[in-house]
Amino acid sequence: MQSTSLKSGPAPALTLFPSLKPPHKTLLFHQILVLVITFIAYASFHASRKPPSIVKSVLGPTIQSNSTNIGSSDIGWPPFNGTQGTHRLGELDLAFLSSYSIGMYFAGHFGDRIDLRLFLVFGMMGSGIFTLFFGLGYWLDVHVLGFYVGVQIVCGLFQSIGWPCVVAVVGNWFGKSKRGLIMGIWTSHTSVGNIIGSVVASAVLEFGWGWSFAVPGLLIIIVGILVFLFLVVNPEDMGFSHPALEVEMERDAMQNLQEMESEEAKLLESDSSDSDSLSAIGFLEAWKLPGVAPFAFCLFFSKLVAYTFLYWLPFYIRHTAVAGEHISHKTAGILSTIFDTGGIIGGVLAGLISDMIEARAVTSILFLTLSIPALVFYRVYGSVSMFINIALMFLSGLLVNGPYSLITTAVAADLGTQSLNGGNSRALATVTAIIDGTGSVGAALGPLLAGYVSSRGWNSVFFMLILSIFFAGLLLISVARTEIREKLNTGK
Repeated sequence: MQSTSLKSGPAPALTLFPSLKPPHKTLLFHQILVLVITFIAYASFHASRKPPSIVKSVLGPTIQSNSTNIGSSDIGWPPFNGTQGTHRLGELDLAFLSSYSIGMYFAGHFGDRIDLRLFLVFGMMGSGIFTLFFGLGYWLDVHVLGFYVGVQIVCGLFQSIGWPCVVAVVGNWFGKSKRGLIMGIWTSHTSVGNIIGSVVASAVLEFGWGWSFAVPGLLIIIVGILVFLFLVVNPEDMGFSHPALEVEMERDAMQNLQEMESEEAKLLESDSSDSDSLSAIGFLEAWKLPGVAPFAFCLFFSKLVAYTFLYWLPFYIRHTAVAGEHISHKTAGILSTIFDTGGIIGGVLAGLISDMIEARAVTSILFLTLSIPALVFYRVYGSVSMFINIALMFLSGLLVNGPYSLITTAVAADLGTQSLNGGNSRALATVTAIIDGTGSVGAALGPLLAGYVSSRGWNSVFFMLILSIFFAGLLLISVARTEIREKLNTGK
């Protein structure tokens, strides 16, 4: 797969500093530099997405409590306070996620045809500016819902540029033999960005919720300048040969990366294929391939749960007393990073276990089944003490994110290149689109439904999440039965 048809040339900083160019620096040095820069770049994208979840507790309805930690900021921010506040907060999430998914079609299309470095910088600058615009609502005293929804829609479009660009750049520098542990570590930028965004937005929240948007917005702009100065898109621009000249090798080398972020993988794979390759396998034919439909709908429910936590966990922590006391907005935001930390471990652990037993569905069902009691315990006992809250939140993140990460990576690649379609990579693009596209619908609906259901109480929200996990596991029973049968037959 050729990620871009244009030769971008060396980055400005490398032109100014010849000592950074060959023969002074080796191919390995520049590969590491690309990994670091793209890691920081995409982490900054996710960091700038976290402020809405952090400030929900300030914008939303008032907490009724005698806790001394609750100050005048808890009166809420119109139009998000009052009985309809949580509904409107959920609509903000839907606005962002919907435009984000739609924007991926355009991002993948243009990314294949223009300078990836400049396109990536364009997306980072736009994301930073519109993140700042949302924060301006605080200083300008804006109370119009349309303003915040509009900003989220435009910000989602700019955010959609990030993933196709960083995946394409890394794919240019690393061939098939460079995957594995290195790429597994690289793809943790999502959780790392979530953690950084939570900590930064929470740290400045006490100065006014506008600062929770301003600082992450400035952060991604600064990182964008770094990308503009140092990122080299193609190894040929530095005089190195391409690590994977064959088209199929390049495409295969990128699969682990492209399937880590569902919306982006779907669209990048689709845009990287011409119209003939897209017609190589029909949409309905791809649905009929064994395992595609069960895993697609499983991901729908899995991402619904994962993204509900992503957007609502800080709000939930703030509105739930721990040991009889409501914690501060800042502490709630920082505490929510424990879930993301567990998610990093869960993704790695699920992949490791599935490789060991060579059964993706069985591994997914195992994690999904265990996540049900984990969520029940977190809801029932998470308020007993801070230690128990942290432990159960970490466990919940590990078990919830494990299947989600596994399905968007190894499972999508397995199903797209299974023997029934001759290992055809053309089918892989269509299968990936089906699985990730179905999951994206769940990702958009989860936070929206949580905004409405939470008005009935958090027990209702957790019931919705547990019911979603139950359906996710139920959908994989037939696939798991097939895996077990194959294992038994192999052992005979």
